[in-house]
Amino acid sequence: MIKNLTLILTVTAALTGAPHVNAGTLSAGKWATAGCGNKPETPIIDQSNAEAFNKSVAKINDWQQQAKTYYECLINEANKDNVIIADSANAAQAEYRATVEKIGKDADAAKKKLDSQ
Repeated sequence: MIKNLTLILTVTAALTGAPHVNAGTLSAGKWATAGCGNKPETPIIDQSNAEAFNKSVAKINDWQQQAKTYYECLINEANKDNVIIADSANAAQAEYRATVEKIGKDADAAKKKLDSQ
């Protein structure tokens, strides 16, 4: 029981002691990043002539760097949110188990008290 209570207090303190910060947003069942900016627009390859094609390749190279940065940010935000969600759910489950255990002990104590009268 003490072990469970210590876990509950530790998790609760960790969740309530620090500001609640989430990395992304969830709306209508769709998750989106909050701090990664806009997804880079995919460049179009211009095949009209060699010069236009070479410019397109340069744009693709720039886009690849921007996309890499964007998607690394997206993954980092998603991972942070996953940890927050898991920790919150685990804390809620621990609280539920502790409450059920306390109610059971309180009911047992009340029954013993009434039986001894």
